[in-house]
Amino acid sequence: MVTDDGSADSRTRKARLKAALPRILLVARYVLLVAVVAFAIFYFATQWQKVSAVITHISLGALTGSFAIMIIGMLAGVMSWVTLLNGLGHPVPLPRGAQIMLVGQLGKYVPGSVWAYVMQMELGREHGIARARVLVASLYAAGIGVVSSLVLGAFALPILSGSHPQLLWLLALLPVGLVCLHPRVMTWLSDLVLRIFRRPPLEHAVRYGTILRSVGWALLSYVAYGFHLWALVEAGVALTPTAIILFSGALSLGFTASLFAFLLPSGVGVREAVVIGVLSALLPVVQVSAISLVSRAMFTAGDLLLAGAAVIVAIVMRRRLRREDAVYAEYADVAAEDDPDGEHRRTITAR
Repeated sequence: MVTDDGSADSRTRKARLKAALPRILLVARYVLLVAVVAFAIFYFATQWQKVSAVITHISLGALTGSFAIMIIGMLAGVMSWVTLLNGLGHPVPLPRGAQIMLVGQLGKYVPGSVWAYVMQMELGREHGIARARVLVASLYAAGIGVVSSLVLGAFALPILSGSHPQLLWLLALLPVGLVCLHPRVMTWLSDLVLRIFRRPPLEHAVRYGTILRSVGWALLSYVAYGFHLWALVEAGVALTPTAIILFSGALSLGFTASLFAFLLPSGVGVREAVVIGVLSALLPVVQVSAISLVSRAMFTAGDLLLAGAAVIVAIVMRRRLRREDAVYAEYADVAAEDDPDGEHRRTITAR
């Protein structure tokens, strides 16, 4: 009799825990989000004293133009990520995809850049998108970013080989990356990750069009970043295709190298070292160092600005987006939010 009572109590506790788990996870997501934003703001504040002294020597027009071009590049990066996310399953509205990508990536400012992936997965889960699918999209977006950066970085190879030969091994990743971008390889790797997470395979194979569009957006993003960096130089370097490719290659290789410094917040210091190493062949080291600091501060400000804008847009469009979330939700609790009779759950189950 005691055993039966004990078993009954145990089952009751487990049932209560299971019922409370969604709320616990929701609170944890918001706590993590607040911590991530706080880290990003703190990082920006710690850099501001160094940056403010440099900004006084750059014209307002150059700063404004550089920031605007950088925002265009960041938006192109969002399009690259959302293109992949949609290519891996049902369509996700652009405002929702941008919210997940931009807010989630603030996790990179927490030491250990894995937090960006955790944030994106949890935000996707909150809106009914499978965590595994978001993770696959994020990993492939990073891979496409690496391949695109190496393509542009190859043009900086002559300078790189002399100033930073230890970084030449990065270019060895280019053939591997190109192979992984083949639709069959990408589909197989995606299904493998989904199998590990005990999720069903992709609804359809990854298509050439998805990959090409994502790569195109990534390349556009890095070229915009090259213009952003060049604009900070003002009259120091003539605006030529060679100069833009070099600036784009320097910054894109810096992004790629910083991916391997995952213990540092947003790869701080690594990106700047690569930019300084490549561009010091064109400009004085002091000037390039100052520009790299300003660029870093601009990217941090841009991350915060776009993440905030994405949240505001999502709030304004919340009714429409919630309906979309419910229709395509891969989790029953999200599907039921706007459909108490279970109509959407039946639709999803039928899929």
